[in-house]
Amino acid sequence: MNDQEFEKLVDKGIAEIPEKFLEKLENVAIVIENEPSPEQLRKLKVRKSDTLFGLYEGVPQTQRGPAYGMTLPDKITVFKNPILSYARSDKEIKKLVKETVWHEIAHHFGSDETAVRAAERKRHRSVVPRRDAGTR
Repeated sequence: MNDQEFEKLVDKGIAEIPEKFLEKLENVAIVIENEPSPEQLRKLKVRKSDTLFGLYEGVPQTQRGPAYGMTLPDKITVFKNPILSYARSDKEIKKLVKETVWHEIAHHFGSDETAVRAAERKRHRSVVPRRDAGTR
């Protein structure tokens, strides 16, 4: 998958975020990189057996006080190569990109990793038809 096709998937993932959240995005840039840097991996203590699809770096909205201003934008990075290496199909690539974008935007709004993962589980349960719930 070339860079332009991947960028379109990221754009589509952003466009599928409910409008009530998109309206509240503030001072954040969403970028694509091929791989996380060694520094990013060290900072997050990512093990060699783990894969990093995305990263939020910045000051979550819930931690911004009255003195917040004249600040560089927060940065959400979507890592292309880890997603392409992990996914087994174009459909799975699309799903991983969308989930990564949503996941990192949740961090921008102040959700910690535990809350983001709980919300993801809840969202997946609401999408899965009841008859399939036991087979996943």
